[in-house]
Amino acid sequence: MVLKKIAVLSSGGDCAGLNAVIRGAASNALSNGIETYLIPNGYAGLYNLIEFSKLPLLDALGIEKISFYYAGSEAGNSRIKISKIKDPEKYNRIRKGLEKFKIDALVIAGGDDTGSVVVDLSANGIPCIHVPKTMDLDLMPYSVGGDSTINRIATFARDLRTTAQTHNRIMIMEVFGRYAGHTAFRGGMSAQADVILIPEIKVDFDVVYAHSKKLLERRIKNSYNNSGMVLIVVAEGMKDASGAEIVDKNVAPDAFGHRPLIGAGNYILNVLQEKMRKDDSAKEFMRSSGQFVTGLHEHLEIRCVRPGHLVRCGLSSALDISFGIEVGAGAIELMQANIFGVTIVSYREAKLEYMDCKDAIKQRYVNLDDIALYEDLGICFGRSFQSAKKAKVQFKKISSFPLRPY
Repeated sequence: MVLKKIAVLSSGGDCAGLNAVIRGAASNALSNGIETYLIPNGYAGLYNLIEFSKLPLLDALGIEKISFYYAGSEAGNSRIKISKIKDPEKYNRIRKGLEKFKIDALVIAGGDDTGSVVVDLSANGIPCIHVPKTMDLDLMPYSVGGDSTINRIATFARDLRTTAQTHNRIMIMEVFGRYAGHTAFRGGMSAQADVILIPEIKVDFDVVYAHSKKLLERRIKNSYNNSGMVLIVVAEGMKDASGAEIVDKNVAPDAFGHRPLIGAGNYILNVLQEKMRKDDSAKEFMRSSGQFVTGLHEHLEIRCVRPGHLVRCGLSSALDISFGIEVGAGAIELMQANIFGVTIVSYREAKLEYMDCKDAIKQRYVNLDDIALYEDLGICFGRSFQSAKKAKVQFKKISSFPLRPY
């Protein structure tokens, strides 16, 4: 295939690094004499392409207008699953839209849901390349957006320590991540969290309460001013005591069958508050530390914060900008080599790595051997330290190291 015109779109949730992908793809295409266009609003825009009168052209001036250090996407996003569109001519409609603008191939940035549509489009003869994007870090390759989100989580969690310390509180922070705990784990660890709860580990709430209460009481008792705090970071996909998802049941599932995962933080708050109310020793500590006021201040305080979309907006990290530019540019190299329907993994040292998209979008979870290391260092992951089984360390000398930020 001789490439003359391509288009770039992004799909699913927004995150940092997407504009770097767009600039990387458009800039490399421009240097190879290929025109690049934006398809606005993700798969919704792709489906309705036939109705458009024009598309934004990313020529030299258009590329310069995109600031790759900003999060979000100049192309816009939507959560549409093409196969579920109730239109038997949907694939023909998409093909006609591409033909209308003489677009030869697509660069599509997105996560596992987006990648599943790339597989679908490829099976229907539509040439496309998948660029991995998800702040959840739950795809097999590294995905643009992950590093930025972890840094924002760490920043917000560190900032929460000051208000928690002032009020002697247990502070709970619930963060995005769906069914994998990478962002809670790495962000919480970087913020020096005392407890980190992730979907990969079934939570024993008695362990969480005992650990949190012991730490808080010790810190207050050993301080010069009766001051202390405990920080808990929880991934939104954590299960309740019965093992069920904590979802907003008032919201209908989206096109990919997902309901919003919301409420894990408040669930923990309610469980810990109930345990504290029944704990006479907690009330006695309030008396001995000079904090007890009958009917007004009888228990140590617990609060929950959910920064939500704040962790996916703002500015992109240097790592995500670099990675985004590289894989965006690499997508053009794959197209010119007539390789389609794949996910680009990395483009470094003149080596371009890619995988079958169906394999790349398989979910990658936190390795529990990594968790055991941090449990040894005193961080609670919702299970007893005695139950944590640390794997035997294997020693291996290597001569080179593949890029893998997390």
